[in-house]
Amino acid sequence: MTASTLIPSPKPIPFELRPSTIQGTGAFATRRIRKGTRIIEYVGERITQEEADRRYDDEAMERHHTFLFNLDDGGVLDAGTVHNESRYINHSCDPNCEALIEKGRIYIYSLRDIEPGQELVYDYAYERTEDMGPESEALYICKCGSPKCKGTILAPLKKEKERPAKKAVSKSKSKSRGKDTGAKKGAGKKGASLKKSTKKAKTAGRKRAG
Repeated sequence: MTASTLIPSPKPIPFELRPSTIQGTGAFATRRIRKGTRIIEYVGERITQEEADRRYDDEAMERHHTFLFNLDDGGVLDAGTVHNESRYINHSCDPNCEALIEKGRIYIYSLRDIEPGQELVYDYAYERTEDMGPESEALYICKCGSPKCKGTILAPLKKEKERPAKKAVSKSKSKSRGKDTGAKKGAGKKGASLKKSTKKAKTAGRKRAG
């Protein structure tokens, strides 16, 4: 695993980083963020799927923890190395943000108005394959604390034609990556509900690599 380097966002961000009850460090609004606001770009090192598989081993982790997103070109964005403040936005089963991909870049948008002091969260929705059972759900356990918590950060398994973009899958764990329909990530239903500039944006989903 290579060293981690924080490169602060060059643009002012409406949140600060501090300890979170969900996981480690979280992002908390410092002012009111209106619904549909583009908050920050999710940045990272662009690598191949093969390199992602080499860097991360799901089976060796006691609790899954990566910062990967699939990209349109089949590559992977790894914020475990080069990253900005967006890396610290935690998962929740009751999100107030979402990740969208636009022209090969990933951005975090607000799904609703967010008040000062509230933690920014989005649904990681890791890609799930048909062979995943209780063992996988235990590895990808969710402790977001929301009344709507599903108990896992894995996305529900849907029919291929209905499945939105999700966090990418590790070959070592899933046996098959499945079709990358997200990134994670044509236009997601959530993306089309945002302002005009994001109507063609894809819903971005996190990737699992092992």
